[in-house]
Amino acid sequence: MGVRLQAWWISLREWLATGWPLVLIIALGFWGALQFVEPAPPRHLVLSTGGEDGAYHAFARRYQEILARDGITLELRPSNGTGENLERLQRGEAQVGFVQGGVLPAADLEGLYTIGSAFYEPIWVFVRGRRLPDRLTRLDGRRIAVGQEGSGVQALAQQLLAANELEGAGQRLIPLGGLKAAEELQQGRLDALFVIAAPEAPVVQVLLRSPGIQVMSFSQAEAYRRQFPFLSRLTLPEGGVDLVRNTPRKDTQLLAATANLVIREDLHPALQTLLLAALREVHGGSGFFQSRGEFPAYKDSSFPLAPVAERFYASGPPFLQRYMPFWLAVLVDRFLVLALPLFALLFPLLRLAPALYSWRIRSRICRHYGELKFLESDILAHYDGSRPQGAEAPGAFRSRLDAIEAAANRLSIPVSFADLLYTLREHINLVRKTLDRHERQGQVLPPQP
Repeated sequence: MGVRLQAWWISLREWLATGWPLVLIIALGFWGALQFVEPAPPRHLVLSTGGEDGAYHAFARRYQEILARDGITLELRPSNGTGENLERLQRGEAQVGFVQGGVLPAADLEGLYTIGSAFYEPIWVFVRGRRLPDRLTRLDGRRIAVGQEGSGVQALAQQLLAANELEGAGQRLIPLGGLKAAEELQQGRLDALFVIAAPEAPVVQVLLRSPGIQVMSFSQAEAYRRQFPFLSRLTLPEGGVDLVRNTPRKDTQLLAATANLVIREDLHPALQTLLLAALREVHGGSGFFQSRGEFPAYKDSSFPLAPVAERFYASGPPFLQRYMPFWLAVLVDRFLVLALPLFALLFPLLRLAPALYSWRIRSRICRHYGELKFLESDILAHYDGSRPQGAEAPGAFRSRLDAIEAAANRLSIPVSFADLLYTLREHINLVRKTLDRHERQGQVLPPQP
């Protein structure tokens, strides 16, 4: 047992001595591959929505339910609208936020991307009175609610009013929005109200059914769409709100922005994909103003499209997430990113390792063969007379041969290479016999001329 254990230890030692450079190369390859492996996605995500009574917050609750199925906690934080959402994204207080289309980002908002538009947000201009204007210029001098301070409604309303030269100091623009502004309009304390919201929004539903209040039709809708590329042109058909009362009484041309989800650039790619899947599930069907499959889509170029979203729109969800649960797909994806480069490096190294191991053992034996060959040449040169004057004395040959034999006996090599060692010993004995024969003959030929 002791002999077997010793042989096993010798083999192991040789493999370790041979393999440490390969282990070092693999370790460096592993470290390099780690640089390209994304960390596991966090399980908590913050979405800055909008008012708690608005469509943003209502849709966000549906996203929350969908993400919860995959173990992701989506925290919803109400806000005053787009302006506050962008501030939170910029400060890192939220990773995702709703941003109304047409709100152009400032230069210091770099590092924010959009994963696409979720739905249309029609621009409703509700007007009190019997005579319904068809142009914004005809609202000159009236009391117009343009949305709360910092909201996307206010920003876009001011852009449209400025295009009609209605942003002057004499214009009565009131920073009020939501259900409070709707109540003011119903009570006659306002003449017009800008609302940018989905048709399902409570404030829209209330005003569409309020007597004495009508929706303005944009007769110049196509001109607005060309001047503001982020806007779309929609038609509210006759009777689309109420068939019995035929509300509205004729086709109404509306302008529409889009509700966009903006993210920080450091949001984990897997969570971006999960959010896009949630958007598709919630908004992918047909609606009052949209056709099936129209959303999510990249409709507002105010923010650059995230690369993950670009791939999602081109080819759908990642291959693994189509057939595996989310967390298993993430785990396998991370493993593949780490393992494929390692396998590409490991395969040639494993093929090289046996050859390197064999070469290392053989080279130790071959060194002694080199010494033995030089000794044999010196012996033959001495006894055939070609040895130069002052060369090594004949008695030194045996000492050199004994030294070679002693070094060979000290070699510790694996059992699988023992045949090479025994062959070396046979060759040492062969040279020893040659030396013995020449010493017995005691004949040294004269040097050749």
